[in-house]
Amino acid sequence: MIKGVQSFLIIGILSYVTLAAALFLMQRGMLYGPSNAAPDPSVVGLKDVTVTPIETPDGETILLWHTPLLAGQPTVLFLHGNGGEIANRANRFAAYQSAGFNAVFVSYRGYGGSSGSPTENGLITDALSAYDWVRSQGVAPRTIALVGESLGTGVAVQLAAKREVGALLLGAPFSAAVDVAAKRFPWLPVRILMKDQFRSRDYIGDVSVPILIQHCTEDRVVPYEFGRALDEAAGENAQFVSVPGAGHQMLYGPEILQREISFIQSALPP
Repeated sequence: MIKGVQSFLIIGILSYVTLAAALFLMQRGMLYGPSNAAPDPSVVGLKDVTVTPIETPDGETILLWHTPLLAGQPTVLFLHGNGGEIANRANRFAAYQSAGFNAVFVSYRGYGGSSGSPTENGLITDALSAYDWVRSQGVAPRTIALVGESLGTGVAVQLAAKREVGALLLGAPFSAAVDVAAKRFPWLPVRILMKDQFRSRDYIGDVSVPILIQHCTEDRVVPYEFGRALDEAAGENAQFVSVPGAGHQMLYGPEILQREISFIQSALPP
């Protein structure tokens, strides 16, 4: 009887360790879901868009999709979520154009025509490189609205803490990506094993510009509670908007976009 119990325990432990090891090795494949189709902007219905490659300090080449950067207009620097590529966000790009904003969309390493493979440090480097390129074009820091979507909010918060911007807008953000993962896998020591933790709560306190946070109450990808937690960490300069009865896909809806546009127009008048 005792030997049977011991054998059962050994099998259980080995199975747990094997599964934990597999998830550890596959974690970046689970966190990032890039596509690399990289169509021309005209193929997805966009006009007056230039594709510009820029070099990062660590030797990667990433692509920027951008409008002409007109002086005096708000400039949206957009950091997308973990899936697809910027070509999948053509409606968002067009909405910013229609509002009269300059728009710069960043294709992270490993996504949409950019070289390399995504990691947290890599995405932060890409965002910093894109920001520095925008500044090199004569765009003033206080005219930059930094917009992050889902996983891109983790990039945006760190960028806003490191560089001067005029406003920060976050759609479905989290206190930390590791907090989301720990809830999803409560039986794993995620806080020890996770490589790319995107701890936005550690950086948001260093952001002093107006912040708009939008989160859908029925979001199953980034649960609503984590957006609320980031709002609490952000302090008084953050405005939190609940979108009732909607899920993660509402991030791409017209209501979210129009609220972003109105916020930018208020925070960054021409």
